[in-house]
Amino acid sequence: MPAEPLDEAPPSPGHRSCPVRDVLNRLGDKWSTLILVTLSQGPQRFNALARAVPDISRRMLTETLRHLERDGLIWREVTPSTPPSVRYGLTPLGTSLMPSLTELIDWAERQQPEVVAARVRFDRRMANR
Repeated sequence: MPAEPLDEAPPSPGHRSCPVRDVLNRLGDKWSTLILVTLSQGPQRFNALARAVPDISRRMLTETLRHLERDGLIWREVTPSTPPSVRYGLTPLGTSLMPSLTELIDWAERQQPEVVAARVRFDRRMANR
């Protein structure tokens, strides 16, 4: 069933410089949202993050943390010691994202049964073509 049209259309995500597209490219990857949610509980050391985010490789964790740091969503703090201690946490920008991200996560959890049912209906229609 089609949804009611919006009173005001959001900006077009088709343009290369669209901020929505840019942010969703980061948040839509496999690990960024999980890492941000984990860091919303407080700063974490690298190994604690690796344990908290199931199935992420050390290489992928490092890469994702670098991307999030580059985007200004997290900070990285190195304490000189042997071995060096590295902690990560949310920046004010990352913290400002959390209410919207939490709302999206809550929506996804509430709507998951409906999404799954829609997929089943679609797959049945496609199988009967």
